[in-house]
Amino acid sequence: MQTNGNTCTKVAEIYLDHAATTAVDPRVKAEMDKFFTEEFGNPSSFHAAGLRAREALEGARAGVAQIIGAHPTEIVFTGSGTEAINLAIQGVARALKQKGKHIITTAAEHHAVLETCKYLRREEGFEVTILPVDRDGRVAPKQVEQEIRKDTILVSVIYVNNEIGTINPIAEIGKVCRAKKVYFHVDGCQAAGLLNIDVQNLHCTLLSMNGSKLYGPKGVGVLFKRQGVQLKPIIFGGGQEGGLRSGTENVPYIVAFATALKIAQEGREAEAKRLIQLRDRLIHNVYKSISGARLLGHATARLPNHASFVIPGVEAESLLAHLNEHGILASAGSACASTKLEPSHVLKAIKLPEQDALSVIRFVLGRSTTAQHIDAVLTVLPRIVQELRSPRLRRSALALAAEVSHG
Repeated sequence: MQTNGNTCTKVAEIYLDHAATTAVDPRVKAEMDKFFTEEFGNPSSFHAAGLRAREALEGARAGVAQIIGAHPTEIVFTGSGTEAINLAIQGVARALKQKGKHIITTAAEHHAVLETCKYLRREEGFEVTILPVDRDGRVAPKQVEQEIRKDTILVSVIYVNNEIGTINPIAEIGKVCRAKKVYFHVDGCQAAGLLNIDVQNLHCTLLSMNGSKLYGPKGVGVLFKRQGVQLKPIIFGGGQEGGLRSGTENVPYIVAFATALKIAQEGREAEAKRLIQLRDRLIHNVYKSISGARLLGHATARLPNHASFVIPGVEAESLLAHLNEHGILASAGSACASTKLEPSHVLKAIKLPEQDALSVIRFVLGRSTTAQHIDAVLTVLPRIVQELRSPRLRRSALALAAEVSHG
C-alpha cells in the first residue's frame, strides 16, 4: 500500500506465500456454492434433501479415496489438517496405550504434531522420541528403525517441510514401520496436489491433508485411516464419520476438498514442471544478484514451488516489510511463527546459526505465479537488500531500535 497525501493507492500484489494458504480455485467455488443455498440438507436426514446431501458427501469420499489409492471407508473428513493430525496421533495413542506408550517423531514437524505429542507426554504419560534431522531437514529411515522399540505404537513424519521445502523419504520410512508392525502417520498437508500421495506407494497407515493448501477452502481436512487401524475419537456427539468425527458434516467444504484434490491431481505433473522452471529461475538469479545468499533445504528433494533463502546482513522482518510496499508477499519461516522475532523450531532443528535464522525469507510459488512475477521479484529484491545492508540504514535501524527499547 502506498500513500500520497490523503489518497491511498493499492499496489498490484504478487502472492508468493502458497505454503501458508492458497486462493480457492473458481472451479472449486462453483462446485461448492450450490450446497450452501440449494442442496443444503443435513446428510443424516432421511428425507429427499438429506439423501441428496448424503450422496454428495459419499461421492466426495469415494473421489478422494480413488485419488490416494484408498477405500472410501478409510476416508475421514475433519475441520482442518490440524484436526486430522490430532485425530491420528491422539486417536492411536489412546487406542493402543495398553500395548505401549512410545511415539516417535522428528524435530522438524509442524506444531500440530509436536504440540500434540508434547500434550500426550505431559498429560497422559506417553514417552516421545524426537529424532534430530540433518542440515537439510531430513530424517533417515535407519534413524527411525533404530528407535523403534517393543512399546512403540506410532511414528509420525512430515512428508515435506513447509519452512524449507525438503521432502522426506516417506516410502522408505513406511517400509520400515510396516516391517516393524508400527503405525505410521504422515503429515501430508504440504504435499497434496504437488507430490505423489498414493498411500499404497507411501506405505503409510495414516495420512492427513488440508484443503487450504491445494486451492480449496480453509476449514476442511482429511484423515486417511487404513482399514483395521485402531483409533479413538477426540470429538464426541452424533457419531458421524464412522464414529470418529462427530458433528454435522460440512458438505460444501467436503465437496470442495474433493474437487480441489481432483483438479490438482489431474494437472500435477504439468504444474510441477512449470513451477520447477520458475523456482529454479528465481534461485539461480538470487545467487547471481545477492552476495552471500544461499538456499535452505535439500537441493533436489524439495517441493517444486519452494525456495527459502538466507540473506545475510538483512533482517527478514525488514525485508518483508519493504517487499510488501512493492506488493510482493512472501514470508519469514512458517506462517505460524512469522510474528516472532526468534528462530523457528525448524531452523533450530537444522542448526542454523541464530543470526542467519533471522535472515531467512521464503518464496512459495503457485498457480497464479508467472515469469513476469519472478522477474519483478528479481528486479526489486536485490535493490532492497543493498539498501538494507548500507551502513547508513543499518545505523538508523539500530538507533530506532534503541529509542524504542528506552521509550
